[in-house]
Amino acid sequence: MSASTSTSAIANAGGPVLLEAVGVEKRYDKFVALGGVNIKVRANTVHSVIGPNGAGKTTLFHMLTGTKSVSGGKIVFDGHDVTREPDHVRVRRGMARSFQVTSLFLTLPVRENLRLAAQGVAPAQALNCWRQPTGSLARTDTVAGVLARIGMERFADTPAGNLSHGQQRRLEVGMALAARPKAIFLDEPTSGMGIDDLDEMKHLIQSLKSEHTVVLIEHNMNIVMDISDTITVMQQGRVLAEGLPDDIRNDDRVRKAYLGNMITGGKA
Repeated sequence: MSASTSTSAIANAGGPVLLEAVGVEKRYDKFVALGGVNIKVRANTVHSVIGPNGAGKTTLFHMLTGTKSVSGGKIVFDGHDVTREPDHVRVRRGMARSFQVTSLFLTLPVRENLRLAAQGVAPAQALNCWRQPTGSLARTDTVAGVLARIGMERFADTPAGNLSHGQQRRLEVGMALAARPKAIFLDEPTSGMGIDDLDEMKHLIQSLKSEHTVVLIEHNMNIVMDISDTITVMQQGRVLAEGLPDDIRNDDRVRKAYLGNMITGGKA
């Protein structure tokens, strides 16, 4: 099954296209990190991007979210051509991202981490550090809503550095949510988690698509197969295949290139 065939098979399965990359390239001198990637992400779905190390997954995330510039191609988000827009502009358009390495304010309470994330969407307010966070700057409703969503109300006043690794990863998802995004980009959110934390994170990610679109890089194949609406498989900077979980599970090329026997056995 080709990527184009798979894409057409799912074309009518979801909502409108929220994010589209057309022929996206990223080159570093002679090295081609992305060699013309096409991808469509539909609204209110979980769209996972998988592939072996070095396949170009994180580079694609950089291109889509604007943390690095493209060498060629086009990116459209919510009807806007964002190809040349920097990351902070894309955040205001409704993109939010968590990173593979946890990036929290470790000495600040959970509540304050979320408040700063909510405040940071507007640059003028993000730099307004000399005013006490009262009134609109407190973002009380947003913070309370995110705390409930990630199930961390009882940790609201706990310094982020005192949380377990799994709790820190959930807080990072919460910080993305605090920006009230249309699309959330999660880069290996379950990395390093124990089995109990894995289950909580899986249910959290799956619940997000009721109000958001989720673009996910993840190595845990059990989670990917359980929660994804669409899976894009990358290899050597290109799309190898795209389709529904069952399509990917049964694709011989994908098995050979990446999944092998690990497709039913957890991490690959």
